[in-house]
This record gives sequence, structure tokens and C-alpha cells, in this order.
Amino acid sequence: MKLFLGLSAVALVIAVGLVLVWPFGAQAAGCPGRMVGASWYGAESGNRTASGHYFDGTQLLVAHKTLPFGTKVRITYRGKSIVVPVLDRGPFIAGREVDLSRAVAKRIGFLAAGVGKVCMEVL
Repeated sequence: MKLFLGLSAVALVIAVGLVLVWPFGAQAAGCPGRMVGASWYGAESGNRTASGHYFDGTQLLVAHKTLPFGTKVRITYRGKSIVVPVLDRGPFIAGREVDLSRAVAKRIGFLAAGVGKVCMEVL
């Protein structure tokens, strides 16, 4: 009986872990890339991106922690997609893999969400 309860507890922990993690970093149906945590930014007007580009939120770009500058990615949210370059670094918040410029978020209808999951495909 103790063995059964122990195995049941382990199974429950694994199931809860999968629910909490999925679909971040996992492929979801209809997503040719990976579903990742995302947010948008744009209030940093007048600053330069990590790649040296002037930034005011109107540029079509994304920030990623590790992808090389200039890498093109397709970002899809609720059926709307856009192809943009990685020109900045970030986000630096756990659970998020990509930061969209305000212009990108607006184009794909992500502004109101603010934070959520998007499909990101590296091209």
C-alpha cells in the first residue's frame, strides 16, 4: 500500500509539473517552431538596443537572450504572424524567451495580452 501511495504521489508531481511547464519551450499543434513565453516592450524610447540600433518602440524587432543578432524569427499569435530580426537582448524574467517590440506586438494583436505564449520559429 505504501508503495502504491508513493508511486501515486510521484505520478501526481510529474503531471502537475507538465501542466505548469507545457507549452513553454514545447511544440504545440499548428506551431512549426516552439511555444515560448513572451512579453512586449516599447517605453524605452531613445535608448539603443544591444546591437546598437536606435529604439523607440516603432521598429519591428525582437529581443532574445542567445540568438545571434540579425537572426530572423517568425512570431505567431492567434493566427497572425510576422517575420522580424533579433536586434536586442532580453527578456530577463524567468519563463519568458522573447521580448517583442511594441510595433511587433501591435501587428500580431499581442498588445492587450502583454504577457503570454507565442509561437517562435527560427528561420
